[in-house]
Amino acid sequence: METLIPVINRLQEVFLTVGADSIQLPQIVVVGSQSSGKSSVLESLVGRDFLPRGSGIVTRRPLVLQLVHVPPLEERRKHDNGNESKRNSQNSYPGIKAEEWGTFLHCKNQIFTDFTEIRKEIQEETDRGSGDNKGIGNEPIYLKIFSPNVLSLTLVDLPGITKVPVGDQPEDIEIQVQEMILSFISNPNSIILSVSPATSDLATSDALKLAREVDPDGRRTLLVVTKLDLMDAGTDALEVLLGRVIPVRLGIIGVVNRSQHDLNTRKSVPDAAKDEQAFLQRHYPSLASRCGSRYLARTLSRLLMHHIRDCLPELKTRVTVLTAQYQARLNSYGQPVEDPSAMLLQIVTKFASDYCNTIEGTARHIQTSELCGGARICYIFHETFGRTLQSIDPLGGLTELDVLTAIRNATGPRPALFVPEVSFELLVKKQIKRLEEPSMRCVELVHEELQRIIQHCSSYSTQELLRFPKLHDSIVEVVTSLLRKRLPITNEMVHYLVAIELAYINTKHPDFTDAAQVSASVNSQQTDTLDGGKQCKSEKEEKVSLHQPVSAFSSPSKAVNLLDTAVPISRRLSAREQRDCEVIQRLIKCYFLIVRKSIQDSVPKTVMHFLVNYVKEHLQSELVGQLYKQPLLQELLIESQETAQQRNEVAQMLEALQKANNIISEIRETHLW
Repeated sequence: METLIPVINRLQEVFLTVGADSIQLPQIVVVGSQSSGKSSVLESLVGRDFLPRGSGIVTRRPLVLQLVHVPPLEERRKHDNGNESKRNSQNSYPGIKAEEWGTFLHCKNQIFTDFTEIRKEIQEETDRGSGDNKGIGNEPIYLKIFSPNVLSLTLVDLPGITKVPVGDQPEDIEIQVQEMILSFISNPNSIILSVSPATSDLATSDALKLAREVDPDGRRTLLVVTKLDLMDAGTDALEVLLGRVIPVRLGIIGVVNRSQHDLNTRKSVPDAAKDEQAFLQRHYPSLASRCGSRYLARTLSRLLMHHIRDCLPELKTRVTVLTAQYQARLNSYGQPVEDPSAMLLQIVTKFASDYCNTIEGTARHIQTSELCGGARICYIFHETFGRTLQSIDPLGGLTELDVLTAIRNATGPRPALFVPEVSFELLVKKQIKRLEEPSMRCVELVHEELQRIIQHCSSYSTQELLRFPKLHDSIVEVVTSLLRKRLPITNEMVHYLVAIELAYINTKHPDFTDAAQVSASVNSQQTDTLDGGKQCKSEKEEKVSLHQPVSAFSSPSKAVNLLDTAVPISRRLSAREQRDCEVIQRLIKCYFLIVRKSIQDSVPKTVMHFLVNYVKEHLQSELVGQLYKQPLLQELLIESQETAQQRNEVAQMLEALQKANNIISEIRETHLW
């Protein structure tokens, strides 16, 4: 099972290259306040001084520390000399003549054998990534230390929790640090190493408080109590170390770090470890075997290995699922263009096919939220246009006086014995003309929908089209131009449909009621005797008035010019006038319904023939003719910078996942136990 930690280290290096945060690897995250002793704990685990020190926030970027146990130098030399075939194996480390050394991922070809140089490189890399103004940065520094004196471990050292900004630190430095810590310890696969000094009340420990936010049960929290030797005289941390104050599932381990005096006098880590054991034996003899830096290292190694073992099945599944997802994403971006001519024809053909399929209703991507394409055109024809025509009153806008005036104007100076046909034609044409506006509106709505289909196909038809913005814009322009070119022709033909109806009023239409029958029907509904008596009486009164002496109208004081007398706007119609008006109205209504039915049928057919079907049949040839030109190929197939970047990122992530899958596959089932 000892091979699991190196496996996780290799996975960390793989995913670091792509900055992946979708894979949450098992690791130990070190959390503590400033001056809580975090750095001393880490150095005691390594056995060397290698971390920057100073006042304020010293750790300003996450430090991923990978400890790798290697055999001593003499043993490695014997291994290399005795087995030539394994000279280049991972365990022999040929060519490295140092007992201990370190490497950074940002300068992996450089080997650091001087730990003072490691400290200097950490400081310089921190300044390069976060500046020199004591600000913090989120990008981790990866340090790998090889030594025969360490146990294989992976730890993440985070900036210390601070309360008050110092120098030119931002005012929200406390929030920034807490958010960074939470982003690491929220990983359910992480073990939280909470460092708190014994000189402070653990009930107010900021490190434990943050750990409880993401791990309320303490199932993955290990508490390290530092500075046991600095407690006030007469006090100890026995109750705390026994877990009676704050219980923690993974345990509580007390350690004694090097003091500032030890650092100033350059006391070595091994000497400090001896003094630590001596202190524990004197003050905590019953717990000495379960405290100290060495015990902490063994505990962390054991916890991490078991934690990795528990997380490995889920990790395998996660890597497999993400590999499939990223492979699909990479496929969606398409391959780099090798043959521009073939690529252009493929995209144009695919777009034209999807455009036509959207109209026909056979597209792969069918919307469920709203009508689209052919379905919407059908709705325009039979719902919008049809209902609009049905709502038009055949006699709308015509009053009885309008009808009566038209009849009189059609008869001239002679009274008519019959209803004049000219008045019928005049009035019915006026009503038929009202059908032209909704017919034109129908063409406009269909044209708008054909425009909408362009965007619909651009979004769903092919990912390649989105890769090439210039080609996309050119296709949109060609289709829009084709629709714009067909719109006047379609409008003209629809206009002609109404004009044709106006050109000849076919009173012999099979569905048109004979005028004589209408007249007879109207006459039969009137009471002839009563109406006749009234009519005779009216005629007698008119004759009397006409035979009155002219002098009555020629009196100078009462002279009236009859030509200046306005025609009455409304008055009670005579029975004859009522009959004539009703005959005309019935005839108008009958003929209007015939024409409306014809227009309702012919306008959709005209729109389909001159606009919709024409665009379907000529779309691909129009696109090829306008775009398939040798000088345009390279320009049209320039890939968008965003798509190229996304493909590159996805390809890198896919490569990392494939490497991770191979690394995990190397683990045999026997290694887990």
